[in-house]
Amino acid sequence: MKRIIFSLCLCCLLGVAQAQEPLRLMFYNVENLFDCEHDSLKNDYEFLPDAPKAWTRARYQDKLAKIAKVILATAHEERVPDLVGLCEVENDHCLKDLTEHSPLRDAGYNYVMTDSPDERGIDVALLYQRGSFKVLDTQSISIPYKEIDRRPTRDILHVAGLVQSGDTLDVFVCHMPSRAGGEEQSEPYRLFTAQILKHAADSVMAVRQCPNVVIVGDFNDYPTNKSIAEVLGAVAPKDDVQPRVLYNLMDGREDGTYRYRGEWGVLDQLIVSGFLLQGHPGLRTSYDKARILRYPFLLEEDEKYGGDVPSRTYWGKKYSGGFSDHLPVCVDLEMTVR
Repeated sequence: MKRIIFSLCLCCLLGVAQAQEPLRLMFYNVENLFDCEHDSLKNDYEFLPDAPKAWTRARYQDKLAKIAKVILATAHEERVPDLVGLCEVENDHCLKDLTEHSPLRDAGYNYVMTDSPDERGIDVALLYQRGSFKVLDTQSISIPYKEIDRRPTRDILHVAGLVQSGDTLDVFVCHMPSRAGGEEQSEPYRLFTAQILKHAADSVMAVRQCPNVVIVGDFNDYPTNKSIAEVLGAVAPKDDVQPRVLYNLMDGREDGTYRYRGEWGVLDQLIVSGFLLQGHPGLRTSYDKARILRYPFLLEEDEKYGGDVPSRTYWGKKYSGGFSDHLPVCVDLEMTVR
């Protein structure tokens, strides 16, 4: 009898040892996180204290506190998200203030970010928890904009890291070229950038025995647009999932992350390799593990079109004091130790 009880206890202990808390990854376009100082190499005049927008130190600190509130609200069982992709961040100074001098200071985040040639100076970044994500390699993938006679855009950030299950996770954070000038005129630039992203993701999936790839970002395109559905080939997962094919967990969502002229749409994507969807031991996820974060405090009444709309920092040049013009997205990756 003692031997049986011992065996049962041992099995329970092993089961606990094998189970891991889900790894939570979120992405957030924070809408122009600029500091209040001029960078002589960038066109950041719009966000200075003496500019028409009057971007003051107090407003900057309030912005940091609001971003921290969103991240902290996404905690799971008192654990902050393990990984947080961000876009529209001006520089390292902003991230240092966010992680060390805001309500996020006790969360213990480290970060990596790009240093892109974008004329306004905005970049993408990845916050990470050192206890759940050990950075193995980072890469900024530049976009050769001169080849198609365009203005410089943001680099794509690629971070490879080791997670608690013992697996390698490759995360890409991107902010695709904007729709300035109209969708038709600007689309070729997004298609060009998506081709570079596709090549980078395919290269990783070709060499990884277990291709755990996640792509997050503001694509400035909707799931059915060519850059996502055709160039990346990332659509909603169906029954026949292939390990080295990309799938978009935001495709088919009824709600959205951005509202334009009264219509919600998904500009912020969560794209994963099929390997993560096949239920392998180690890392895995599913379509229902991804969601758009519609916290009530992120929304306000849309006085023009009715319904609700993201509570943004600025409406044109008018300071509104909200959070962002985008809603964040989030996905959980389940883990087991093999």
